[in-house]
Amino acid sequence: MEDCAAGQDGRPTEVMFDGACPLCRFEIDIYRQLQTKAEIDWIDVSSDEFQPPVGTTKEQLLRRFHLITPDGEILSGAEAFVFVWNRLPGWRWLGLSSRLPGMMFLMELVYRSFLVVRPALQKIVRFFVPKP
Repeated sequence: MEDCAAGQDGRPTEVMFDGACPLCRFEIDIYRQLQTKAEIDWIDVSSDEFQPPVGTTKEQLLRRFHLITPDGEILSGAEAFVFVWNRLPGWRWLGLSSRLPGMMFLMELVYRSFLVVRPALQKIVRFFVPKP
């Protein structure tokens, strides 16, 4: 498994996240602190300056976690998380666990379940933790 998230042409992985979501910001901040050799660009999709990649919309990217691999492939949901986890120290075990039979399906199911309750969780977090 490679430690670096950059492709052969030096392109970094582009992780697109909802910076307006306090839960998303919290998780991405954890990943940023762990980032060592991994070449990852963290892109706030909620930013006014953000321009979605061809074939996607801002709304689509705000609904689910997405990334663009150094090879130009767009991944989303559990598959995108696993791609990131495999490149961060301390998280590789979780990425490797996705290789167990049925685990990727289960991870995607859990992620989709989270997406259903995400709006309510965001409201709760915003009530207690003001936006920076």
